[in-house]
Amino acid sequence: MSNRFKDEIAKELGFYDTVQKEGWGGIKSRDAGNMVKRAVEMAQEQMDKEQR
Repeated sequence: MSNRFKDEIAKELGFYDTVQKEGWGGIKSRDAGNMVKRAVEMAQEQMDKEQR
């Protein structure tokens, strides 16, 4: 994942302020999991769009 994409997802999920203050190592494992889950959802949505 690009840093820009990770930042976008962190903003969407509401923990970007933690990333800015503490770096990626400062986020909770639950947030990291939710971030991966959201990235997969977004990729699936994009693939579905392209197949239409």
